[in-house]
Amino acid sequence: MYPDRVVSGMRPTGAMHLGHYHGALKNWIKMQTELPCLFFVADWHALTTHYDDPAVIERSTWDMLIDWLAAGIDPSQSTLFIQSRVPEHAELHLLLSMATPLGWLERVPTYKDQIENLANKDLATYGFLGYPLLQAADVLIYRASQVPVGEDQVPHIEMMREIARRFNHLYGKEKGFEEKAQDAVKKLGSKRARLYNELRTEYQQHGKDAALAQAKAMLDDAQSLSMGDRERLFGYLEGSRKLILVEPQARLTEAARLPGLDGRKMSKSYGNAIALREDKDTVSKKIKTMPTDPARVRRSDAGDPERCPVWQFHQVYSDAPTRAWVVKGCTSAGIGCIECKQPVIDAIIKEQEPMHERAQPYLDDPSLVRAMVADGNDAARKLALDTMRDVREAMGLAYT
Repeated sequence: MYPDRVVSGMRPTGAMHLGHYHGALKNWIKMQTELPCLFFVADWHALTTHYDDPAVIERSTWDMLIDWLAAGIDPSQSTLFIQSRVPEHAELHLLLSMATPLGWLERVPTYKDQIENLANKDLATYGFLGYPLLQAADVLIYRASQVPVGEDQVPHIEMMREIARRFNHLYGKEKGFEEKAQDAVKKLGSKRARLYNELRTEYQQHGKDAALAQAKAMLDDAQSLSMGDRERLFGYLEGSRKLILVEPQARLTEAARLPGLDGRKMSKSYGNAIALREDKDTVSKKIKTMPTDPARVRRSDAGDPERCPVWQFHQVYSDAPTRAWVVKGCTSAGIGCIECKQPVIDAIIKEQEPMHERAQPYLDDPSLVRAMVADGNDAARKLALDTMRDVREAMGLAYT
């Protein structure tokens, strides 16, 4: 019914680093060539943990957008925008909160994890408890079909699906819906209509997901249907409700795990990160001072790559012959740690060279970024307004 669309965002709470690039941005760059993508700066989300120090948010917002462009996000292929410049996100969040059970928010696994990990902050706020619902609004308002996430974020996507399903069940009532849907079935033609009804029965009476998928694929190919009839038939498949909000699918992304310089997760707050646009001398200095296998006290001591944070960088940046050279040289003390680190230094500097080049025009003229984002805000808001028109109408708020 609705076109496939990808939506994702990041919180502007500090400098972008290589962990962000390998964990998310490389996947975004790949996806923008496959499907329409909307990528947004989640500045409202940043307030859930930085409400007492918002100064970092504005500064980080523009820096992060330049980092995205430097990494290879293409504004001619992707829509880049700022969350708070599309106020309909907040409206949908408010309306969804009216019917979302409190227990759904309290059971999100990352909620308790974050409370423990950020024990130094006062997070006993509604904003922090409700951030998964705002996250749901961010995606549902664009009727996104796919959301790129790591495995730890899958429960958030499942909750988005439950929220969309509950909303459609509560508010997807259309006068004469059954009759209109049955009339739409006839427009499929006798052969397809018979198959549609068989698949609908298979799914509704026997719970066969394969039948649902086959029926949806058939509707996607039915070019003769109007948008309204297509929407009714999608809703009729799963019950007798109009489909207002789309249930997004989690798109599990490949993420090369790039640790911090000390072996922990790369994070600016840990002081173990390499910024996305770090200068060459700093990159070299940071890698050269990385800790290595503690067993290698002297140059002549043999080591174990598996116990060395530098080895994890080799797994991301080095080819098979280089990794073999590292294993042989380390375990036999044939190479020293500085020698081992040089290929990583060279690879990171080479990776960052085009990033510096792409960033420079925006650093020279910041108005280019602001103009690009203004266009993105307008494009995103147009899509959001379309959804909110349907949401308000469904909830009886479309006063005329």
